[in-house]
Amino acid sequence: MANSPTTHDSRAESTEGRDGDRPLERFFPHVADSIRKGSFWTAIVLPFLYVPLLATGLSTATETATFLALLGLNLAALYVGHAYGR
Repeated sequence: MANSPTTHDSRAESTEGRDGDRPLERFFPHVADSIRKGSFWTAIVLPFLYVPLLATGLSTATETATFLALLGLNLAALYVGHAYGR
């Protein structure tokens, strides 16, 4: 077995526990948790905005651009908020 649980656990501890490795804590230390919490809940709620766009179809360039912008925003919110609650 290439990755034993001990090796994996020691690597996870060495990279996750330090605030210096997390840019949000480094640049915005006082509001990092609030930003992460807001991003987490934004990532949960944002897909509900896809429903009306997809129900009517992406027939115009504006609708397609709106959908792609929402999708990009959702991906960014998922990335920033993924560590919320850990």
